[in-house]
Amino acid sequence: MASEAKIRANNKSNKRNTKTICIRLSFNTDADIIKKLDEVSSKMGYIKELIRKDMQTKKK
Repeated sequence: MASEAKIRANNKSNKRNTKTICIRLSFNTDADIIKKLDEVSSKMGYIKELIRKDMQTKKK
């Protein structure tokens, strides 16, 4: 288990260097998206890959 000092340091670093983005998906209207995200091993990696691909196509 991490010490309280380590937890505080991690929280401080996260606050300074990261941003949390949350989305809410409906079981009724977004079931296809939920199913796909459940199939991938890394939701964050998959979403970031899609966004980067989209950004590359917009540059061209």
